[in-house]
Amino acid sequence: MKKIFLSLLLLLSVTLVSAQKTEYTTINNIPYYNEATANADAYIKERCVLDVYYPKNTKGFTTVIWFHGGGLTSGSKELPEGLKDKGFCVVSVNYRLSPKVKAQKCIEDAAAAVAWTFKNIATYGGDDSLIIVSGHSAGAYLSLMLGLDKKWLKADGVDANSIAGLIPLSAQTITHFEIRKERGIPDTQPIVDEFAPLYHVRADAPPLLLITGDREKEMLGRYEENAYMMRMMKIAGHKQTTLYELQGFGHNMTEPAFPLVVKEIQRITALKKK
Repeated sequence: MKKIFLSLLLLLSVTLVSAQKTEYTTINNIPYYNEATANADAYIKERCVLDVYYPKNTKGFTTVIWFHGGGLTSGSKELPEGLKDKGFCVVSVNYRLSPKVKAQKCIEDAAAAVAWTFKNIATYGGDDSLIIVSGHSAGAYLSLMLGLDKKWLKADGVDANSIAGLIPLSAQTITHFEIRKERGIPDTQPIVDEFAPLYHVRADAPPLLLITGDREKEMLGRYEENAYMMRMMKIAGHKQTTLYELQGFGHNMTEPAFPLVVKEIQRITALKKK
């Protein structure tokens, strides 16, 4: 009888725990530049804000910084459905857009947002050793530039190697076409220079998961760019570069990609917490 009673108590406690769903809250439109910088430039004040979606009453959670797509010329911060309610925080970032500013400013804004997250996420309960940078298309390009070319985050006092992982979805790995456009170079003319993630391959970069759509359905040569990135990272000595090609999906392949993104976030978190 005693064993049955204890078993019932255990079953009841498990049921109660499982019923307690984690609550999430969102803080919207937080400026990531200091007040003096924002007040000196109306466009910075308008665009350079972020949202923090995080699990309440939780300590030591992982944070994913998400950069929206739009060719560096359009788009706004977003909280993808595929990243909601997964036990981690999502920081959704706005950045200035070309042609109102030079495309380089998009990278500077992205760096400032990542630096803000490193310096402030503990306030919300996050672990600053568990910050992952991700995004789609132009946002994926930004995540790669920040993770591979260390100068952008160094300007804000952050070591790019502090990033726990990079997960770009359908990124340009050559020089971004908006930067080429500024120089009068057409979309179909590939360039690899300091504004190309490929230019900055290195062995000691954070773990890298590359995801693209089907090579026959993707924008221009997006799959092939990522395949070359994977190969060159491995040749450089990087031990944690993986590439997925989502067969049957084109450039807007985020929905089927998110389960892979979440799995990678969970993998990195588990390794870091060992």
